[in-house]
Amino acid sequence: MENSSRTTTVAVTGATGFIASRCVIDLLNQGYLVKGTVRDLELGKELKAWLAPHTSRVENLTLYQANLLSEDGWDQAFTGCRYVLHLASPFPLLSPENENELIRPAVEGTRQVLEAALRNQVQRVVMTSSTAAVSYGHQDQDRVFTHKDWSDLNGSIEPYQKSKTLAEKTAWEFIRSLPEGYFMELAVVNPGYVLGPVINHRAPTSISLHQMLMQGSLPGVARIKFNLVDVRDVSKVHLAAMTSEMAVGKRFLCVGGGIWLGEVAEILSNHFRPQGYRIPRIQFPDWFVRLYSLVDKRARLVVKSVGKDTAYDISQTQEVLEWNPIPLKQTIIEMGESLIEFGLINRK
Repeated sequence: MENSSRTTTVAVTGATGFIASRCVIDLLNQGYLVKGTVRDLELGKELKAWLAPHTSRVENLTLYQANLLSEDGWDQAFTGCRYVLHLASPFPLLSPENENELIRPAVEGTRQVLEAALRNQVQRVVMTSSTAAVSYGHQDQDRVFTHKDWSDLNGSIEPYQKSKTLAEKTAWEFIRSLPEGYFMELAVVNPGYVLGPVINHRAPTSISLHQMLMQGSLPGVARIKFNLVDVRDVSKVHLAAMTSEMAVGKRFLCVGGGIWLGEVAEILSNHFRPQGYRIPRIQFPDWFVRLYSLVDKRARLVVKSVGKDTAYDISQTQEVLEWNPIPLKQTIIEMGESLIEFGLINRK
């Protein structure tokens, strides 16, 4: 696809988010003009200060206030944009009592963004979905999932996973149902559990695993496998999906690799224990984790994954977008170092 970044404007929704802020950095460093949406313009002012150590082009970022549940602000943010990266979506640590607290902004927000993009003649939207829309709700979790798989909404599925699945299905249906004469391209990125260095003192949901391990709030670890990916890789995949001619109409699973929680703890322990961080390395038996989940909400969220060897086929992402993931050990260590730098980890 022909593209001159210095004359191209890209909108990034939810610009203060963990992944979105990395996308903004990479876009600015590649010379793009960026229009970011935020829920609060006061927080947007802080964003520019956070970005400054990572890019010399902060002046090329303009911020607009927009909310996923309102029409206001989207047209202003998308006017003149060739591309939109839609990353804004709720990502809580714990499931809400009412699932619509997640589903409504995810689904209605996706529709708001696509309608505004279409009105403003945006050429391509790259939407951030998740592996949560790919592999959940199935009884058989011990297998390799591909970009053709979808989470089963009729199975046992948490509100977050349901919200990501419904939001992505909404996006594809929107594109399929465009009336004759209307045209807009869509590509979707489905990251796994996103880790990597943070750029500020705010605490994104993704840091909770590192916090619990490095602060000693977990006495031991469960036999749970995580399919991780570096936030810097997720940004690279978004930008590649934005410009590649071969990306249109495709889903891109974005997973750097699978690793068991005990292995994560061992990597952190080997690197940070000499600095005084006591990372737990005892592995609890599966029965104990299931029993503990009856009294602990955090354990309840992961108990269905105990012992499950889920994996993802990322060949389409690697082949179409020419992507090679950052090694997981590097991601895990560099995230820990950044959390210490910004005071998000307290030594115990």
